[in-house]
Amino acid sequence: MTDKELLELAAKAYQNAGGTIHEFTSELWNPLEDDGDALRLAVKFNLNVAFDSLSDGAIVQVSISWDNDKFESGYFWMEWLGKDASAATRRAIVRAAAERGKDQL
Repeated sequence: MTDKELLELAAKAYQNAGGTIHEFTSELWNPLEDDGDALRLAVKFNLNVAFDSLSDGAIVQVSISWDNDKFESGYFWMEWLGKDASAATRRAIVRAAAERGKDQL
């Protein structure tokens, strides 16, 4: 899935959950690039964000809360933390929100 598709699905889910995006453009609302936008997605969808160290690096896990109707506990998205841990965290959050957006197609 392209970044544009991820953002469109995440925006759809966010707006359908009562979030406001005044104008959807990559310059104004882009949770793949903006920490604040990503945090608002995580809060809106009650996402759990965790970090784990492995022998060859570290990962970020984003999971949907156990009380969600569709997903069972333990359903999560992972990204490897490389040179830009913030970017990996934002991407995992957007992937989780985009999955919610798929439900609304």
